[in-house]
Formats: sequence, C-alpha cells, structure tokens
Amino acid sequence: MASFTHLNADNNPAMVDVGGKTVTRRTARARSVVALGPDIMQHFVGTDISTKKGPVFQTAIIAGTMAAKRTDDLIPLCHSLGLDNCQITINTDGTDAIIECLVSTEGKTGVEMEALVGASVAALTIYDMCKAFSHDIIIRETKLMEKTGGKRHFLRDE
Repeated sequence: MASFTHLNADNNPAMVDVGGKTVTRRTARARSVVALGPDIMQHFVGTDISTKKGPVFQTAIIAGTMAAKRTDDLIPLCHSLGLDNCQITINTDGTDAIIECLVSTEGKTGVEMEALVGASVAALTIYDMCKAFSHDIIIRETKLMEKTGGKRHFLRDE
C-alpha cells in the first residue's frame, strides 16, 4: 500500500528530500476541459474569442504559462523547478475548450503539478474573461494525461 510522501517521521508535513535522486528528463501533460456553451461560442471567430479584456485563448495561454512557472508559490510542498519548456494549446470541440499543458525539465523531481497548475489557471482565465457573456461556464475536469521520467511513467487512455 502506498503511503503519503509529504510527511516526516513525526507525521508532520514536510517537503520530500530529492537530494539523492538522479537528474533525468521529466515531462508531464495535463488537460482541462471548459464547457463554454453556445452563448459564449457565438463570439468565437477564427481561433479565439474576442472580449473587451482581449483575446481569451491567447491570454489564457500566457496566464497558464506564468502559473506553471510559479507552482511552488501556490502548492506548499512543491519543489522550485526551473522549467525547460511549457507549451499550452487550446482547441475547441463543439462548445468545449480543450486545454493541454505540456511541461518539461531536467531534474530530480517530476513536473506533474506544474502541468496541472498551468492547465487549471488557463481554464480559470477563460472563465474570468468569458463570465461577462454567461455564468453557465463549467470547468469540467483537470487531469494528468501523461508523465515521463523518474521511477514511473504514466499514460492515461484518451
């Protein structure tokens, strides 16, 4: 049975000591799905939604990237990581916005949280920028799709 990794011998919260781990290439891909609905999608032109605040998807990509780089400021026991890459894409499927955040680094610990935070903040940014059109927006899911490097690889069936 797996145990919690962020507890010390006294059962108190603690950062995991990664000092003895080997540096490897680490990647993670996370996805968030935002149900926008027809009231918002009627504003979709070309590859983005225009609002008075600016282009929604472009702004969400920037916000998600900024958040991924600051994950250790948001999640208390995360390690500070210098990311080698963070790529966020946003596509539509019907009235859903599908956000993918791919993050990589060379390090001793994985980047799953950075990918999840990047996708989540991009989704929240879409919500914030589109709420003037409708509050029927639903951030349906945020999940890890894939991770490589370290002890275990993970791949979720699409």
